[in-house]
Amino acid sequence: MEELLTQLIIGTVVILLASTIQGITSFGFSLIALPLLGMILPLKVVVPVLIIFSLVLNSIILYHIKEYVDFKRISILVAAGIVATPFGTYLLKVLDESFLNLLVGIIITFAAIINFYGVKIKVNNEKLSYIPVGLISGLLNGSVSLGGPPIVLFLTYQAVEKQIFRANLTLYFWILNIITIPTYYYNGLITHEVIQYTAYLFPILIAGTLLGIKLGNRVDENLFKKFTLSLIMVMGALSIISGIA
Repeated sequence: MEELLTQLIIGTVVILLASTIQGITSFGFSLIALPLLGMILPLKVVVPVLIIFSLVLNSIILYHIKEYVDFKRISILVAAGIVATPFGTYLLKVLDESFLNLLVGIIITFAAIINFYGVKIKVNNEKLSYIPVGLISGLLNGSVSLGGPPIVLFLTYQAVEKQIFRANLTLYFWILNIITIPTYYYNGLITHEVIQYTAYLFPILIAGTLLGIKLGNRVDENLFKKFTLSLIMVMGALSIISGIA
């Protein structure tokens, strides 16, 4: 009981921090929450909880920006992501915890660095490129709930208006979340423990998101993003150390 209480206290702080940052910057929830929660809980518990939370977050955001969605533009990307997600789920089920921590750390550090320095990738055939990008994203989303970095890195280069970019990105992950949760259930990853932590921390998720949205208009977004990315780099380094140790 004492161990559960400690986990819930730490989990409350982590989810509040991650969801508030998500509300302010529209990114960073899983990048921050995953490595921190992974220090107190197995990733096979943390990842399903974050996927469920991501579905909630994306549903809220999508409701507010649904008029900007251009599904036709990302339909191939969505299809590729859906195909790869079950394979990612299988990897989460069978891979060793240390290897998963190492993988998380590498992805998070890489994502933070490319975002911090504004790295972009130029592609000549956008539609054809959607297939490998979607497959990689689906694998990472299903295995460690980190399908965002390859998608963001790819879509950032495309000449898309900011709201359309956000709406398409949110719709993509909303669909993948819906696909991922049943595959987790089928593979026995939606356990009583997952449901328990989801229920306990859910109110904090909503509170943090609403707080972040409210604070978003009062902070320097660019400065806060730099701070967030620096924090994510530290989280990535800690995950790498945890995976190696």
